[in-house]
Amino acid sequence: MAVDPERERRLQEARALVQQAPDDLSARLALATALVEAHDPAGALEQFGAVLSRDPANLQALQGAAQTAVAIGDVARASGYLRLLAALSGVSLDQPPPVAPSPLDDPFDLPGPAPAHPQPTARDERSTPDARSEPSAVWAEGWPDDRDDAAEDAWRPERPSITLADVAGMEAVKRRLNIAFLAPLRDPALGQMFGKSLRGGLLLFGPPGCGKTFVARATAGEIGARFISVGLADVLDMWLGQSERNLHAMFRTARQNAPVVLFIDEIDALGRKRSQLAQGAGRNVVNQLLAELDGVDTNNEGVFVLAATNHLWDVDTALLRPGRFDRMVLVLPPDRPAREAIIRHHLKERPVDRVDIGQIAARTEQFSGADLAHLCESATELALEDSIARGAPRPIANADFQRALREVHPSTRSWFEAARNYAVFANESGIYDDLLAYLKANKLL
Repeated sequence: MAVDPERERRLQEARALVQQAPDDLSARLALATALVEAHDPAGALEQFGAVLSRDPANLQALQGAAQTAVAIGDVARASGYLRLLAALSGVSLDQPPPVAPSPLDDPFDLPGPAPAHPQPTARDERSTPDARSEPSAVWAEGWPDDRDDAAEDAWRPERPSITLADVAGMEAVKRRLNIAFLAPLRDPALGQMFGKSLRGGLLLFGPPGCGKTFVARATAGEIGARFISVGLADVLDMWLGQSERNLHAMFRTARQNAPVVLFIDEIDALGRKRSQLAQGAGRNVVNQLLAELDGVDTNNEGVFVLAATNHLWDVDTALLRPGRFDRMVLVLPPDRPAREAIIRHHLKERPVDRVDIGQIAARTEQFSGADLAHLCESATELALEDSIARGAPRPIANADFQRALREVHPSTRSWFEAARNYAVFANESGIYDDLLAYLKANKLL
């Protein structure tokens, strides 16, 4: 396929805007659109996901995420986005679920969203409850038979192949995980001696792109436990009461597969402060999550709940009390040895020539793991571009990284600027002590 210079120019401009303002959602949406035009659905889906992590109700991002998920063949994920899109826009979902395109199809030649005000259907009149109805009234009406099966497929347990040895750096995080979960599981007698119950929750927070999800998956792989990953689209549903039911089914599946690591990504979206929620439906989801964590009518023994958030200050305070997510770990940008390991990982399958990884690591202070991956990708693109111009391939050189470092900057700076205000002015309970110490040590105050 011939390269369109104009399309390539728009793509590079969009990347540059995101680098300059990583928290600008409009810039990320523009980059996602440019990636769609460049036939890179996976890259576009990543950008749409980044927007949704900050603004879960962004309709443009939800529609784009659904379309790009279909394009890469992830039909289950696309269906989740479509359900959430329908719930937020009031559109009926009586149409059949999306089908993954064949390789011969144009992956972006997908139907647009349904009209904003579709005609009511028989299902709408029968199953859509009044906004004041209780969830029990909705369940009495009955749900389509395939809803529970489809929901539980979204969080089918897996057995990760990675372990904490694959995680570069993060020694403080590993130590906390070992004390809270791994040691009692490896030696039940020792855990029983100290009265250590194999249950509870631990919340990972910090800048985006620093490996919170990777750590959660590696924790399960460390002791061969099952791993269940849950996102926003797996829980929220357009039907009143179904989101709470999804949460209950999720925890029921986890209990049946214990020992298990249940990972809830972007917990601030599901467990947002109830004072910030205008509608009762959102409050009910938070209340259901609290009830499941407490395990009032069930036993959560062997269910270790890990959650991650970039915005700890948006999480409902009831979720942070003892017995729920009472342990919190700050996941910071990788230190120098970890940065070297990450750079080596991203270069191991690529041709390189005398690249000084130690020097690059020294110049990438406050770079997240995702930033380092992007830096390696940018250096690779520069070497590729030069190879095309020369008419002969050449390996990635140190000069390519020096050029890339002039364009790629740490995306964590904007997060630290936002987090600094909470660490300084909202640290009455001491939950930001580690963050405050890091800010002082790195002269970010």
